[in-house]
Amino acid sequence: MVSDFLLRAALAGIGVALVAAPLGCFVVWRRMAYFGDTMAHSALLGAAVAIAFDIDATLGVFTVAVVVALALLALERRGGLATDTLLGLLSHSALAVGLVVMGFMSGLRLDLFGYLFGDILAVNIGDIALIWGGGGVILGVLVHIWRPLLAATVAPDVAAAEGLNPARQRLIFMLLLAGVVAIAMKIVGVLLITALLIIPAAAARRLSHTPETMAAIAAVIGAVSVVSGLGAAVAADTPAGPTIVVAALVLFLAGLTSWKPKEAGHG
Repeated sequence: MVSDFLLRAALAGIGVALVAAPLGCFVVWRRMAYFGDTMAHSALLGAAVAIAFDIDATLGVFTVAVVVALALLALERRGGLATDTLLGLLSHSALAVGLVVMGFMSGLRLDLFGYLFGDILAVNIGDIALIWGGGGVILGVLVHIWRPLLAATVAPDVAAAEGLNPARQRLIFMLLLAGVVAIAMKIVGVLLITALLIIPAAAARRLSHTPETMAAIAAVIGAVSVVSGLGAAVAADTPAGPTIVVAALVLFLAGLTSWKPKEAGHG
């Protein structure tokens, strides 16, 4: 019989995987893996802000991630530095500031390992409700903007000519990523969120003919990674979050030996 805590962990992890995987496809198509890292690193600063102001951690992480995304857009418009340079600046600065802020909270007992690598086995019913509720909203928005976002990803100039406003689609996509980071932090931690976004999508790319198929297969791979990773973590007594990512990596490596059809998406 499956233990209650394992069932809760599986439900939470699958909920995150079903949301992260489709967004991860756009991260892969847009070559925005470093932006995913930036969002993830900003989560630690968000957690520190939440503790300092005694607010909900998910709200703090989401708020800081949004601020970082808007800061990136503002700095890009000023020009002078390449986007990858700006991402490196924001990513490591947010992570460092978060660690420094936490260092000043000497009177509090902080589970830094939990923030960095997550603690999926400790999720409760409230966490599950947040993940599935928030994830449902994120997926609903993604489905609503799927076609214009895909057009802006594949051919931004054509999308702009058709009045689809690629800049607005990119901003909405960044906000959706911020939401995923906020709800996923407790599951896999800030250092592994990007892996959960990218690895299932990368594995699905070799198995897909269309963007929609790639998103669906990525979601399945993410869910299987969660279930198999949890099982392996319990059996081997290893950290659950990193083990889930390793399970996703194993599925990706297994897919490398499969037949490669025409790739989905752009790039």
